[in-house]
Amino acid sequence: MKLVSKLLGFLLATGVVTAGFLFWYQYTTFLETPVTVTAANEIFEVKAGSNARQVAGQLQAQGVVQQSLLFLVHARITEMSDKLKAGEYKLEAGMKPDDVLKKLVSGQTLQYQLGIIDGKTFKDIMASVRSHPTLVQTLADADYANIMPKLGAQAGMSPEGWFFPDTYNFPRKSTDLEFLQRSYKAMQTYLQKAWDGREPTPYIKTPYDALILASIVEKETGLPEERPLIARVFLNRLAKGMMLQTDPTVIYGIGDKYDGNIRKTDLTTDTPYNTYTRTGLPPTPIATPSKAAIDAVMHPASSDVLYFVATAPGAASHFSATLDEHNRAVQQYILNRDKAKE
Repeated sequence: MKLVSKLLGFLLATGVVTAGFLFWYQYTTFLETPVTVTAANEIFEVKAGSNARQVAGQLQAQGVVQQSLLFLVHARITEMSDKLKAGEYKLEAGMKPDDVLKKLVSGQTLQYQLGIIDGKTFKDIMASVRSHPTLVQTLADADYANIMPKLGAQAGMSPEGWFFPDTYNFPRKSTDLEFLQRSYKAMQTYLQKAWDGREPTPYIKTPYDALILASIVEKETGLPEERPLIARVFLNRLAKGMMLQTDPTVIYGIGDKYDGNIRKTDLTTDTPYNTYTRTGLPPTPIATPSKAAIDAVMHPASSDVLYFVATAPGAASHFSATLDEHNRAVQQYILNRDKAKE
């Protein structure tokens, strides 16, 4: 009996050692073998609330790893099993199981993009947000009609001009409201920073005044480097009590009825945005100004110019300090334009 007991003990010990060796061999081989990444499974989602066992099973079910148990063991050995972060991740060919695990705890989720382009109106921005295939749509027409309180701003405040132009990255399941909040906050932050470092002028009394003028500069700019001089033109006109007389404000006031042409009746028909019939700034911005347009208003060029007109379609502008000089520049523009048509 003693011999039998010793034999059983030896076999048991040997079996445990052998099993342990075999498991260690499988485990190390598993870690050194690249996972399987195809077009069908390269986007992997860690669902909110998932534990390591569920994620390991999901990886095996989608064909990324062959043995979910070994992936789970590795997650626990490395003490990363409770550090998985929800979201979508893009897996890459050549990754090994440890690479996948580190990816899933990194929080570097797959990002989607939407850009806000300077010079666009809130109506344009709204259309882009609503048509984005990844953003979760939570806002109804009524919400957009009174969007500012949802962003923490005053009720009745116009959303025009308040969304900072940039390309925004965001993960899947981000909402339309979250996107707009980010852009609004970015504009608030930049506008205040620019205002704090401005060259003071008595004709721009608030950051909102600066935002309004920056939107006009944005729409009037043909060449980027002309922004500071264009800002100076309008500031000089404000200083003299002149009307701004800028076509983009008239166009904004026409709204959806604008067909691409400004007629004499448009210039004489009064609206809150017609700067040919009203002095001072319009009541709101007319578009989203760029960072450069805001900077131009805060730090305009030094000059006595009051007028500008392009020297030719798409070309640089000619800036004038007197109406006579401006009229000559306008005639030259007409000659250059007609010559280009020949």
